[in-house]
Amino acid sequence: MHQMTLAEIARGLADKKFSSEELTKVLLARITQLDPQINSFISLTEELALKQAKAADARRANGESGALLGAPIAHKDLFCTQGIRTSCGSKMLDNFKAPYDATVVSKLAAAGTVTLGKTNMDEFAMGSASESSWYGAVKNPWNLEHVPGGSSGGSAAAVAARLLPAATATDTGGSIRQPAAFTNLTGLKPTYGRVSRWGMIAYASSLDQGGPLARTAEDCAILLQGMAGFDPNDSTSIDEPVPDYAAGLNGSLQGLRIGVPKEYFGAGLDPRIADLIQNSIKELQKLGAVIKDISLPNMQHAIPAYYVIAPAEASSNLSRFDGVRFGHRCADPKNLEDLYKRSRGEGFGPEVQRRIMVGAYALSAGYYDAYYLKAQKIRRLVKNDFMTAFNEVDIILGPTTPNPAWKLGAKNSDPVAAYLEDVYTITANLAGLPGLSMPAGFVDGLPVGVQLLAPYFQEGRLLNVAHQYQLNTDWHTRTPTGF
Repeated sequence: MHQMTLAEIARGLADKKFSSEELTKVLLARITQLDPQINSFISLTEELALKQAKAADARRANGESGALLGAPIAHKDLFCTQGIRTSCGSKMLDNFKAPYDATVVSKLAAAGTVTLGKTNMDEFAMGSASESSWYGAVKNPWNLEHVPGGSSGGSAAAVAARLLPAATATDTGGSIRQPAAFTNLTGLKPTYGRVSRWGMIAYASSLDQGGPLARTAEDCAILLQGMAGFDPNDSTSIDEPVPDYAAGLNGSLQGLRIGVPKEYFGAGLDPRIADLIQNSIKELQKLGAVIKDISLPNMQHAIPAYYVIAPAEASSNLSRFDGVRFGHRCADPKNLEDLYKRSRGEGFGPEVQRRIMVGAYALSAGYYDAYYLKAQKIRRLVKNDFMTAFNEVDIILGPTTPNPAWKLGAKNSDPVAAYLEDVYTITANLAGLPGLSMPAGFVDGLPVGVQLLAPYFQEGRLLNVAHQYQLNTDWHTRTPTGF
């Protein structure tokens, strides 16, 4: 049962081959047995899961149907879930039980999904390795000495280890696509505003976007269908019709114009990954796609711009965690200033503290124009590059990451080295574009991903291309040894 995709589970439930309750019990037992190796879960919600599974079986017995009805998933632990710990991977929120469900959680629950638990993550989604969690580092099922990527590493590791078929995740600078690449999954960052951020604890509000992590493009289409849509509670949610993503998977790729930016193949890219990307391009050409060389000249400025904008927004968003209303509070504060200082100093880990300090500096008097305003101007240039490119091509293709997953702890002493691993993913967040990573092969036994980017609200196009690619390759079917 644990090897089934979401689509296969939907067919099995519809054909009454097994019940949601039976499947849920199998996966809960599997998580209990195997997760200590990879540390992908912060909280297991057995009681809730069995209750939801029984309810889903009852709905099917009454004639209801739906691809997500009775499907087991998990939520990244920054989606608020009513009455259940929502920690953001931080000591700061270790004792926080959300009083309401995030819109993504309530939408998926209404569709009939079964929540198995909350997955581990970089603290407040700040990181590229899932090593900064208060609950310990997540390990990559493909090699337990390596990172699974971040910040959605818990969701990625759990799906890769076949502990469940799919999970929710979030992407601020590549945090869905990079873990997908490192763990041989398909991960989709939707257009900014496509998925509601209400109840999703904020890191950088103009960059954060929720999306699905699964083994196949077909499964991502199914999960995104349940997540996407306008939400009046979220002022950044866009009132745009949601197409039937699954129905669009089988379109022909004949004549599809794929742009390949020359900037993606510079000195920082592992040549073995470059070879695998070229192999992916050849596969898509066989399916009728036309390849065109393009340029994204301002890509080189994206990392410094991102690492000004994201920490600036983080310093503002995280100011609410002050030991007064909720979250960690220091013992016996002498006065209000002592309460603030010690509660934040004890509650936040070093990476979060680093980014808050950088952000506060960039927003401070005398430095705002020099750093934050300039970064926003670069952001516009990055977006303009994409708009120019999409006048000539339908999608843009390249590597998801410059290197395969690194060893646990290898970049802890040099945060900038980890930041540079986001070079191909952050531009989509700066521009608000949809992006997808899909499996493209292996280097030294570690998975490699190919990234696809599309114009606004063209998630269906990305899923179509990935699905057709996966019908003609088998990378996505490979399973890590021991899982």
